Amino acid sequence: MRILVWSPGFKRSFKRSIRYRPDLQDKIENALKLLPDDAYHPILHTHKLKGDLAGSWACTVDFEYRIVFEFVRDSETQEEIVLLEAVGSHDEVY
Repeated sequence: MRILVWSPGFKRSFKRSIRYRPDLQDKIENALKLLPDDAYHPILHTHKLKGDLAGSWACTVDFEYRIVFEFVRDSETQEEIVLLEAVGSHDEVY
């Protein structure tokens, strides 16, 4: 099981997303529950990103919203963590 780490940018985008769309909070939280245990669960539609976001991954919250994250190693424990980078509409995060 991986650990989720919320970056400051993710916190900001999460608050902004649920301020404008309160219905998204449960959907985002459900995706975040699945992500550490099985990042490639079919519901998440996890995929690798290219271009400016190369090295990052994205998963689906709903038809329009995505979570962008990165797999990184903790420098102290050498365990893999999931660094959450952003959440938002397709156009906002890409």
